[in-house]
Amino acid sequence: MRVFMARHLISTSLIFAAAAVLSAPVLAQNIATVNGTAIPKARLEQVVSELKQRGQADSPELRKMIAQKLIEREILLQEAQRRGLAKKPAVKTQLDMARENVLLQALQQEVLKEPVPEKELKDAYERVKGQLGDKEYHARHVLVKDEATAKDLIEQLKKGAKIEDLAKQSIEPGADKSGGDLGWARPAQFVAPFSEAMTKLEKGKFTEAPVQTEFGWHVIYLEDVRSAAAPSFDEIKDQLAQSLQQEHAQKVLTELIGKAKVNK
Repeated sequence: MRVFMARHLISTSLIFAAAAVLSAPVLAQNIATVNGTAIPKARLEQVVSELKQRGQADSPELRKMIAQKLIEREILLQEAQRRGLAKKPAVKTQLDMARENVLLQALQQEVLKEPVPEKELKDAYERVKGQLGDKEYHARHVLVKDEATAKDLIEQLKKGAKIEDLAKQSIEPGADKSGGDLGWARPAQFVAPFSEAMTKLEKGKFTEAPVQTEFGWHVIYLEDVRSAAAPSFDEIKDQLAQSLQQEHAQKVLTELIGKAKVNK
């Protein structure tokens, strides 16, 4: 009898223990219920995570506020469902598009999270380093709409006019105050026609002919040139990784478009 009672007590205690273990996670998974509908704790954690990424500090007060907002949100959602708003064609279309946007963002994150091989990063670094060159140029310029005006400015420079004064005629915003000063920059930071003309100039010289770019017509004056070391691999490694990931994502998109059967 004692053995039976002991076994019975052990079995009963195991049942209660198992029930406690099984029920605890269920309760912990929800922050509240609204008219019988549970609000998963995962939603709260998702909002907290997004806010933390934006610099918001996690705190009990923040979580309490978010929980209350989620409860209010569920109440309003239930009312919207009661009114049958989800069945309206316009609303249904918007809901479908919202769902698709979430899926597209998830796909983008999935593609972008793929690590870039170290060799690809180093190869990209060598390309960038070659493009940057080993010099920086301090130039000024005057940007105008037509070639004739640019030629007239060059003639004025030949007669002794100062580029800073001529910059008052520039169509570039702020050039009248800056004197057309572009500061120190590498050739790769400018569009090709501009950088090619600038790098051919000697210190204190200006372009003998107007330089045309997509922005208009330029008269370029070179103030100075100096040596400049390229940034180290570690300094721009993260930027290179982001750039290569974007290129990879674009490649994936191009391949998908190429494989898709589209009928118009």
